[in-house]
Amino acid sequence: MTAAARLRQALAGPELMIVPVIGDPLAARLVERAGLPAALLGGFGISMMRYALPDTGLIGFGEVIDQVRNTCAAVPGFPIIADGDTGYGNAMNVRRTVQEFARAGAACVLIEDQVWPKKCGHLAGKREVISRDEARLKIRAAVDARNAGHDILIMARTDARSAIGFDEAMARCRDFEAEGADIVFAEALETRAELAAFGAGFGAATWANMMPKTPETSRAALQAMGFKVVTYNVLLPAVIHALRETLIALKSGDLTGAPPRVSFDEMTELAGLADYTALETRYIDPEP
Repeated sequence: MTAAARLRQALAGPELMIVPVIGDPLAARLVERAGLPAALLGGFGISMMRYALPDTGLIGFGEVIDQVRNTCAAVPGFPIIADGDTGYGNAMNVRRTVQEFARAGAACVLIEDQVWPKKCGHLAGKREVISRDEARLKIRAAVDARNAGHDILIMARTDARSAIGFDEAMARCRDFEAEGADIVFAEALETRAELAAFGAGFGAATWANMMPKTPETSRAALQAMGFKVVTYNVLLPAVIHALRETLIALKSGDLTGAPPRVSFDEMTELAGLADYTALETRYIDPEP
């Protein structure tokens, strides 16, 4: 089963999908081993974990597709939902973004309606979005690319809640659904009432994002509202905390106060050393 097929199957099931935000191949492998159904390779994670930069449109198509390719290669067949930002240009650029993300192995590509350079939807201030007509045509281009033989799902995101208002966000997502998006997502919803109206408002799968501007809501409540997916950006904060506390302990000379660590053998196993060693024996000359 392909990664896209596995994602379609999960979306069709009765359970709310719990999807963490990741930024690199190692995190993807850990998510897969944890038994979670998918991971979101987000622009926030890539910017921070690969470049130590904020999610403010500083990385481009080439850098992102490289990370998509490397991440999907680390977890063959596991659903990676990859952040395609605004598609890196106009509708024709969106078509190419979808095509290349599919070739890289992504199960789904996210396309949003911010003006470039885009910013994380939960940073302070309002976001600026393109016109509703242009946003709709970009999603049409994404769906056309998918329908041209690429095994990938389309997630259509709007930041219109911050830029204009909730009604505009709902209207845009209805447009995206009409164009054939598989998943619709309104970023930075601000109240539980908005979450409830959005979660139940579409035939397409709906996506919730538990980030600062959106009120923390239980999984049971989100599922009752009609959401199919909820994402949490918790891995990167956990990594930063663990690294910082370990460095503090190292500097102090007392590692007993550091967070717990995995063993060297666990690290090499996670990196696939056993498979490498087994394959390596094929190329050892028995009679040197």
